[in-house]
Amino acid sequence: MLMDLFDRLFPINRSITGNGVRESLRILGESVPIELREYKTGTPCFDWEVPKEWNVRTAYVKDSHGRKLIDFADNNLHLMGYSVPFQGIVSREELMAHLHTRPDLPNAIPYMMSYYKENWGFCIEHDRLGEFTDDSYEVYIDADLEDGFMTIGEGYLPGATEEEILLSTYVCHPSMAINELSGPLVQTAVYRYLAQRGGLKYSYRFLYVPETIGALLYLSQHGERMKSKVAAGYVVTCTGHGESFTYKKSKRGDTLADKAAIHVLKQSGKPYEIVEWNPFGSDERQYCSEGFRLPVGSLMRTMYDKYPEYHTSLDNRTLISEEALQETVQMYIDIIETLEANETYTCLHIYGEPKLDKRGLYPYTGGNRTEEQKRRIAAITNLIAFSDGKRDLIDIAEKLGVVGSTLHEPALALEQCGLLRKIDRFSFDLAVSQIG
Repeated sequence: MLMDLFDRLFPINRSITGNGVRESLRILGESVPIELREYKTGTPCFDWEVPKEWNVRTAYVKDSHGRKLIDFADNNLHLMGYSVPFQGIVSREELMAHLHTRPDLPNAIPYMMSYYKENWGFCIEHDRLGEFTDDSYEVYIDADLEDGFMTIGEGYLPGATEEEILLSTYVCHPSMAINELSGPLVQTAVYRYLAQRGGLKYSYRFLYVPETIGALLYLSQHGERMKSKVAAGYVVTCTGHGESFTYKKSKRGDTLADKAAIHVLKQSGKPYEIVEWNPFGSDERQYCSEGFRLPVGSLMRTMYDKYPEYHTSLDNRTLISEEALQETVQMYIDIIETLEANETYTCLHIYGEPKLDKRGLYPYTGGNRTEEQKRRIAAITNLIAFSDGKRDLIDIAEKLGVVGSTLHEPALALEQCGLLRKIDRFSFDLAVSQIG
């Protein structure tokens, strides 16, 4: 069950580097094969570089009586991410300059980080500020911030073609449910389904990266290959909360990824919203940047920063559920099955209707038919009518009001009878580009 996995992962202190990322990936790797790749501090990634590695052992603030007012052991959000090692007695004024709260959410511990400027800090509930009445405090941060490695997790399932479907999620937020763990949990469940399914047309690549810097690093190493291989992709995040779905389009807006996701959402009967790509959000910003413009969108439920608990300790187990996670897993599976089934055909019988009964594709007898027979006849006749070498199965399914994957079997039957011929999309695209 996904929530059992959630309970193991939630307490781990994750950041953009460090042992928390490795431990999280090892736990996820118990369900699916995930290869850990390490990149040294200073490795360039376009305008960025891999930062120092950060690991924490202990961090706390004590008052003048030796009472711990803030303890990293109680909640790892209490320590600002990437806080440098520090030990000393500080005045109340100095401590206040290093304390972070959310006055608008007085019972929440905010999530703060300082990845690229060395600093230290603590985060507490705003309502607790009244506890800090002493003139001085002991601050202790036992942490390492030194040259090391950034860790990326990668999984791969080969298919019949080298064309890839990319699924990417992030593992860099400590103890948050929607904005961190829901993505890796859903992606891992989809990965497990595909590994068990087998018989894949596309190859599948699964990335578990620190948000922003991890995607940039991967693109700097593999971006040119991805431009030629990725047929569709999705950033998997914010997948466990809310009644409706949100799909954020790729920057291009009309890619196969967009087409399949919007089609499946439309046919699902679930409430959903479509939003245009914008340069704010998750790693679709990097995959869709101008130098790559990959066909990558993002299927979510409640979007990041669209719920009040975002980036606080209130983004916890109470906000997500097994049911919501599994429903999102199924939505991704439906999209993938539609991508797997989708093909473009041309009808080889163009003079009138072909006689279907002699090919076993139409009942010899008239009269009442079952709903299943009616659906199959509708699928076959529409495939013959609209397979013109330009419309794919998703296009035809839209006319019928069904999910594209349901047309896969009748299309194969028509192909086997010599009535349809599959279009080699690569040859077609090449011919079109040469004409252009």
